[in-house]
Formats: sequence, structure tokens, C-alpha cells
Amino acid sequence: MKHQSKLPNVGTTIFSVMSALANKHNAINLSQGFPNFKSDQKLIDLVSQAMNSGYNQYAPMPGSMELREAIANKMDLLYQSSYNPNSEITVTVGATQAIYTIISAFVRQNDEVIIFRPAYDCYEPAIEVNGGKTISIQLNAPHYKVDWEEVATHFSSKTKMIIINTPQNPSGSVFSEADMLALQKLTENSNCIVLSDEVYEHIIFDGLKHQSACKYPGLKSRSFITASFGKTFHNTGWKVGYCCAPKVLMDEFRKVHQFNVFSVNHPTQKALAIYLKEPNNYLELSGFFQAKRDLFLSLVKDSRFNFEPAKGTYFQVLDFSKITQENDVDFAKRLTIDNGIASIPLSVFNDNNKDDKVLRFCFAKTDDTIKQAAAIINTI
Repeated sequence: MKHQSKLPNVGTTIFSVMSALANKHNAINLSQGFPNFKSDQKLIDLVSQAMNSGYNQYAPMPGSMELREAIANKMDLLYQSSYNPNSEITVTVGATQAIYTIISAFVRQNDEVIIFRPAYDCYEPAIEVNGGKTISIQLNAPHYKVDWEEVATHFSSKTKMIIINTPQNPSGSVFSEADMLALQKLTENSNCIVLSDEVYEHIIFDGLKHQSACKYPGLKSRSFITASFGKTFHNTGWKVGYCCAPKVLMDEFRKVHQFNVFSVNHPTQKALAIYLKEPNNYLELSGFFQAKRDLFLSLVKDSRFNFEPAKGTYFQVLDFSKITQENDVDFAKRLTIDNGIASIPLSVFNDNNKDDKVLRFCFAKTDDTIKQAAAIINTI
């Protein structure tokens, strides 16, 4: 059989490449974004209880009502923003499925979608496979700030969607209130949908506040917000997330969702609905991860790497320009093989593989792992 690929330029993700290399060479893996510590035993026990209580068949297509109500309560508590749990919240198989389904529901042939690079790698393939055209806005190290005047030059009646990610993976930067107001002004009186990827909403540092799209009425009316329980509760393998949007948008989302995955793991939803009733289960995350960021940076401050402290996420970008001028992908592989530490090169997320000589390290690890990794970094 012969066929023409719809994604001819897509290969194995850099995350899989670097994790496989780390496994092969027994390297400390700070590449792929997952914790090496377990989630709360209370949450694990709640999942077991739900299984033993018989919640082992299909959940409702939009998600367990108890969980949707808990999500609505969380959005109201954190952002004073109301979503109807019946018609404006849907539980998804992680944020990635939510993002793919949003794009599939709205992007048509030749529609333009603006993304900001370095961009998480699931955005562009979803746009491309649905016939859309990616319009890239390159952000530059070390601050990764958006030039909204530049964005305006790419915004037109062809712009079907803008995808933002704050706190941003892979850079660790965050959108400010000024950024959100600029986005709101840019999109007013348009038909543009905003897809706000907020999976790291609870991991933000130095007293900064997460600027959710739902805090701004002009944005909320045109926005999908995607979130991830896996990132929040240290269980990425469970693949449970959700999205929120006005009913007129969510109605279209669910038309695709029901034929994509239909429903999400039922006992996990039951457990999360109970676990979310205690807000401290997510409100304490910023302090937890800031302590790990600060430990990591305190240990590598005298290394040959330069850095701007991450403002959010559980990733820290380190600049290696004083060490070598070799390509960041080659350098990352060499560090894995020769030095025993794996990271992610950022050029793979940039426009035309722009190489700023930076690597991304995940600090969602035990303190012992962070100390071992830092000791290696200090020898480079």
C-alpha cells in the first residue's frame, strides 16, 4: 500500500529520544517532564476505593458530574470565574487530548493559528493534520517576552485561533496582566478563539499570580482553558485533565470529544472529585516546587551555566554559551552519554530550529536526585 503522510515531517519526539538515551546510558533523567516521586497515598487510596465501589464502567461523556462540580468550585475559588459544570466543563484524557480536540473542532483547511515559540510540541502537528497553517511568533532567550506589536502584524481575519501557554513549557516564563490585556485588546471584535494551555497554573513562583484567561471577560468569552491533574498531582501516567469554555464553544468541542475518546477513566474521576474538596492539595504546590527550584539553582550557581530563574512550571533553562558553541541537540546528547545527565535542547521547539544555546532541566525530582544532578552539572 502507498499513502501520503498527513504529518510527513513528524518523527519521534525529543522527549522519547532523550529518555531512551538516558535509559541506555544510565543517566540521571532531567529531560522528560515527570516527577520521580509518588503522588499522595490518600489519592491513590481513593482510586482503589472507587474501583472497589464499582465505578469501573463508562463515565458520563462530559465527565463525572461530581468532578465537574469540583472543577467549577476550584475556578470560582482561584479566579472568581463561574463555569456551568453541566455545559461548560469537560473532563479529558489529559490536556493534550483537550488541545487536540479543540483544534480539531474549529480549525479548517487554511485557517491560521498563532503559536509562540519555543512551543510545546503537540500544537503544530494538531494544526497541520487538520489542514491549518501555523503562524509562529519567536520568543527570545533569556526572558521570552511577547512583542504584541509583532503579533498584531500577523493577526488578521484568517486568524482562527491563538494558542498561549502560561506558565510556559519549555521556557518557564509566565504571562503578565499586561500580556493578557494586550491579548484581549488584540482579539476583541474578532472571531478568533483563544486556546489557553494552563497545565502549570499551580506552579508559579516568587509571589507572582497566575493570569488565567478566565479572569478577563473579553478573553473568557472566546477562550478554552486546558488543565492537567497529572501535572498537579504528580501522576502524569493517569492522563486525566479537563477544559473549560463558554457553552457555545463547548458544544462544538463535545461533538468531537464523544467520537474521539468518549469518556475518561471513571474511578480516577471519582477519586479526584473527593481530593479536590481540600484546596490545600493544590494551593501548596507553588511553595513545594519553588523550594526545589531554589535548591537546584543554589547548587548550580557556581557552574559554568548561566540562568534566569524560572517563573513557573517545574523546568529550569540553563544557558551553556560560555561552555561550548556546539549545537544544543548535540550537546544535550553528549552530556547524556559522557556526563550521565539528560536534558532537553530548546531549539527543537523554536522557529527554524533557532539555537539559543540553552537546555531545559526538569527539577520535579527528589532532593537527592537534584543534588546528584547538580554535582554533575558543576563538573561540566
